[in-house]
Amino acid sequence: MAQNATVDLDHEQTMNRRSALDSFFAPGTVAVIGATDREGTVGRTVMANLATGKFPGKVYGVNPKRTEVLGVRCYANVAAIPEKIDLAVVVTPAPTVPGVIRECVAAGTRSAIVISAGFKERGAEGKELERQIQAELRHSEMRVVGPNCLGMMNPHLGLNATFAQDIAKPGSVAFLSQSGALLTAILDWSFQSNVGFSAVVSTGSMLDVGWGDLIAYYGEDPYTQSILLYMESIGQARSFLSAAREVALTKPIIVIKAGRSEVAAHAASSHTGALTGNDEVFDAAFRRCGVLRVRSISDLFHMAEALGKQPRPRGPRLTILTNAGGPGVLATDALIATGGTLSTPAPETMAAFDKLLPPHWSHNNPIDILGDADPERYAKALEIAVKDPNGDGMLVILAPQGMTDPARVAERLAPHAKDHGKPILASWMGGREVAEGDTILNAAGIPTFVYPDTAARVFNYMWQYSYNVRGLYETPSVADQPEAREPIRQAAGRILEAVLGSGRTLLTEAESKEVLSLYEIPTTPTKVARTAGEALAIARTLGFPVVLKIHSETVTHKTDVGGVKLNLQNEAAVSEAFEAIRTSVSAQAGAAAFQGVTVQPMVRMEGYEIILGSSVDAQFGPVILFGSGGQLVEVYRDRGLALPPLNTTLAQRLMEQTKIFRALQGVRGRPAVDLAALEQLLVRFGQLVVEQPRIKEIDINPLLASPDRLLGLDARIVLHGRDISDTDLPCSAIRPYPARYVSGWKMKDGTDVLIRPIRPEDEPLVAKFHETLSDQTVFLRYFHMEKLSTRVAHERLIRKCFVDYDREMALVADRTVPGSTQHEIIAVGRLTKSRDGADAEVALLVSDRYQRGGLGGELLRRLIQVGRNEDVREIVANILPENAGMWTLANRFGFEIRKTSDPSVVVAAMRL
Repeated sequence: MAQNATVDLDHEQTMNRRSALDSFFAPGTVAVIGATDREGTVGRTVMANLATGKFPGKVYGVNPKRTEVLGVRCYANVAAIPEKIDLAVVVTPAPTVPGVIRECVAAGTRSAIVISAGFKERGAEGKELERQIQAELRHSEMRVVGPNCLGMMNPHLGLNATFAQDIAKPGSVAFLSQSGALLTAILDWSFQSNVGFSAVVSTGSMLDVGWGDLIAYYGEDPYTQSILLYMESIGQARSFLSAAREVALTKPIIVIKAGRSEVAAHAASSHTGALTGNDEVFDAAFRRCGVLRVRSISDLFHMAEALGKQPRPRGPRLTILTNAGGPGVLATDALIATGGTLSTPAPETMAAFDKLLPPHWSHNNPIDILGDADPERYAKALEIAVKDPNGDGMLVILAPQGMTDPARVAERLAPHAKDHGKPILASWMGGREVAEGDTILNAAGIPTFVYPDTAARVFNYMWQYSYNVRGLYETPSVADQPEAREPIRQAAGRILEAVLGSGRTLLTEAESKEVLSLYEIPTTPTKVARTAGEALAIARTLGFPVVLKIHSETVTHKTDVGGVKLNLQNEAAVSEAFEAIRTSVSAQAGAAAFQGVTVQPMVRMEGYEIILGSSVDAQFGPVILFGSGGQLVEVYRDRGLALPPLNTTLAQRLMEQTKIFRALQGVRGRPAVDLAALEQLLVRFGQLVVEQPRIKEIDINPLLASPDRLLGLDARIVLHGRDISDTDLPCSAIRPYPARYVSGWKMKDGTDVLIRPIRPEDEPLVAKFHETLSDQTVFLRYFHMEKLSTRVAHERLIRKCFVDYDREMALVADRTVPGSTQHEIIAVGRLTKSRDGADAEVALLVSDRYQRGGLGGELLRRLIQVGRNEDVREIVANILPENAGMWTLANRFGFEIRKTSDPSVVVAAMRL
């Protein structure tokens, strides 16, 4: 092993370690390629915005026909500029752009905004130009925003790299938009409404920099408190979901999505496909990553304000306090229509109101404190209402009346802006009379709305956001061990390959149920009979009554061709049913479609009929559907959607979307079904979907759910054909559990451990693991002392355990306690990628009892291999000088030691 080299990190190396996106949004040098002083051109407007604005950096022009534009030195090309350019703003005609990007790459330009239009929106010729640009970028670190965009603003820096006339006011909202025209309209509105932005970005067609890059960047931006998106298409779905889930834990992400479409639904042949609308899949994706979707542009900004000023509600119950009955009723209608509920005040709350209010108050919620309410009555009523244990939020409505003083009422309410951790919203209805009160409330952090129904809708959105984010924090119960499923995956794959080998893409019912049974999804016993005699023999074995269904390699929906006969009580009925099915199928689908029948026991339909299925969305890949099943499934359309894979928490969230979930919990004296077992079944179904990407569509309909069993009565699977290669198969938008990194290992003392990627349900084990760490071990890992209570806090641990495997790989050493089935985690190794995925930081933590047993070295070896597999270019470790164990490992594995400006920390780096 070579001796470690020690080098200093110079300025250029430090710059290269920064994200390329920093050069977009905080550049030191900017070049406008296509700069001109010709009136009415984009080149002149962009140049004027940069050269005459408040941007403190250096600005250059690039135009071979000019030496100066608007008083700024101009060069023939970017290579001629005497210093490296952080940001190039390209406004030349589309056909010239690939060559311009080539010159920028050669000159070491870090990033470019391509404002020019005329690319894929113009057809095949434009798509070819985009392909050429991507080819130029492929072997460089340069990033591109656009093409066909307005540009970008950083108001806090005074940077206006757009062709909009005025720069936005500084604020705390990052607004990212695929529509340049909408962006300019919002900008114009913002000046009138005194709304500021931390950033304004026109994304264009997202040839390179996409939603995931931007969300990750502004998630770390100290000026940004919330992120607003106007979205027309998702781009790279996995990147978006990965970044959004990480950022949504700390900053609200609010999106308005345009372009709703049902085209994909009509193209699918399965019930699941017909029930899965493209727009609903977006809703499922947003729920999965904690993003809030709103339906209007105004609600984008309403929600940014409300979530920025007020705490999130813990539930959907709103208490409405009003001095006028009508507005309270309107707010109630809006609340119920958008999914909220009115709170039911507790008895002690009602008693307090009875003491305070006149006898003829409403005695219910909305709490009408009457038109003669003065500031004192308002304030005391709010104090009572906000303490009510049954309410999750407050809406205070004021309608100006003769004896009302809106400003004084606002002054009395302002001190309660953050009372009891519940959000307080206000609707001061009117104009000039309530303007002063509006100002007082807004200054105190209480959002105000002209109309009470708008405020009620905003409260519901706040609850929806809380619900979405809470799903990211909840710890699932322990599910099946994913590392034990490899034999199952292989066995199911062999069945699918055999079907494809026979020239088919449609599995028979019997084959479909065989696949499901491998994943422990119970189905009715299903025997194939080619003749009436075979059907009779099977029926005698199973026992009467039985069911006969068509056995066919081509028929999609059995009932459509008369292919199902139920409740056959005797042999004569079986013989008659066999002939009836053959006759009906032959008449409607051709004689070749009839290849016999399947014989199954007749199951008593005591329970609920559910549909469970999956189909492929063009942008998000496989999507799981759960809802009311049976023959009228497409009539009832009671369903929920989710992206696989699932854990038990996500499975419950999926069921909660449906009306039938309430029945499954038990209604009108009927016992509940085993919801825990149903959650586990959904988890296993999600595993099937992600582990078998060759499956195009799958239906279990009906899945019978009753208190004593779950049973699939019918099943159907359709495959992608051989025309799609394995590498081109649609994959899950959320990376499934990476079972490839699971394997056993033996420590120096002979202790057997399983080294595997971390799982969300590991949280309790990780908490116990932290209890085994000494103060010295904690200090060497975190560079400071961190209390145990801080390290094991749920909000922290769930983020450490519920990782996105595309962004972070955490390997744990899992030991089975001798003489029991209990497990303990005794070491954790973590590889965390940088924002652009090119570099990663490695960190190790081993329980004191198991140190010096070889675990640290084995975890590091495996994480280095993970880095190679995941196309990481360099791994770094930050090490304290006194951390002898990490120094030893760094030497052993050949890390290069780099000194930094901080003498207390040394960086060990390895190029992969």
